[in-house]
Amino acid sequence: MSRPPLAAILTLGCKLNLADSGEVARGLRAAGFQVVGHLCEADAYVINTCSVTHVADQKSRRLVRSARKMSPAAPVAVTGCYPQSAGAEAATALGADLVTGLTEGDRARLVGFLAERARVTAASSPVPGTPLPLHTRSFIRAQAGCNDVCSFCIVPRTRGRERSRDIDDIVAEVSLVADGGAREAVITGTQLGAWGRDLDPPLAPQHLIAAILERTDIARLRFSSLQPQDITPGLLALWRDPRLMPHFHLALQSGSAPVLQRMRRRYSPRDFLLAAARIQAAVPDAAITTDVIAGFPGETEEDFADTLALCSDVGFARMHCFPYSPRSRTAAALMPVQLPAAERQERVRRLIALGEELSLAFRRRFAGTVRPVLWEDERSSPEGRWWHGHTDNYIPVFAPGQGLGNRVTPALLGAVYHDGVLATLTGGEE
Repeated sequence: MSRPPLAAILTLGCKLNLADSGEVARGLRAAGFQVVGHLCEADAYVINTCSVTHVADQKSRRLVRSARKMSPAAPVAVTGCYPQSAGAEAATALGADLVTGLTEGDRARLVGFLAERARVTAASSPVPGTPLPLHTRSFIRAQAGCNDVCSFCIVPRTRGRERSRDIDDIVAEVSLVADGGAREAVITGTQLGAWGRDLDPPLAPQHLIAAILERTDIARLRFSSLQPQDITPGLLALWRDPRLMPHFHLALQSGSAPVLQRMRRRYSPRDFLLAAARIQAAVPDAAITTDVIAGFPGETEEDFADTLALCSDVGFARMHCFPYSPRSRTAAALMPVQLPAAERQERVRRLIALGEELSLAFRRRFAGTVRPVLWEDERSSPEGRWWHGHTDNYIPVFAPGQGLGNRVTPALLGAVYHDGVLATLTGGEE
């Protein structure tokens, strides 16, 4: 029997895109493809794009061109936010053979198109019922779309209005990836805190988390991104279960009250600080990570100083920092006092420097403690080969060892190493 055709899925952007790509990968594997997640010579390509900034647009265009150049005869399917933002014609002009969305029907159409073009035969398909090979960590989409209209964000235009998946469907998918070998599931969405409010009867994220913990055997569960108004006592009470990882991603965007108002965010700096304090009181070892935008239209030096001060007060474990990027068809792009690019870049450099300082302090705080680590891959460095993984509170960890892939073991955290810490294995598997 000839080898199965190879499909490369190239993913840019958010965790929701990773979840979407995971669903496409499962469909392609079921159709007989071998699937990889990196650019290489392949029989078919899926480019899952991002359009959150102009840099993301550039990366999306570059990936489509690269795939087309690497294997000129292979079919290239383009999906994600870029064609929704720039138009399907723009993706087609780059070399896409198919431009599609990512609804269930769209995914079936994408898989069928690539299967036909790559001449997949039934003989190369896996045996029915065989678990699909999965990564150590799987991303599960709980909802998509956003009803908020933040003045800087194009995502409501590219992802549409909020749509929650049924709780039984999500639980079934978590069980599927757990049965396939994944040790950790990451629940994600465009506006994850909105999950359930469009269902009948309405539900809240805490109901979803409780159902997954009760009805699945997944070893580790993460809930990827929330906003301050989502942090309630009922939600935090669920973190008593050790399977729920102590890691909260709260998008700050700005620590200035006037800037948050112009961004149309639904919280104030005080609201954010109170939410962070609730997390730290209920889950003392939790990592709090965030997104911050520098140089929003009209941002003064005083506004920016407020952002730096709030970040320091929270003590984020990691900060994703971006210069403001004007997006067409957003209100912020039409606002007066657009800051020069050089000033935006200078401010983002200061944010990044603070983020590195806070991340270092967070990692050092746990030196000498033992934490569970999910080991993900083996890496090379000038010092030798190391296994790489993440603690429950998402500290990157490096340790020598053998055969650690997809295992969860306790590890003694030690000295800082690159963007993580060195560790020593301390015993058996959890």
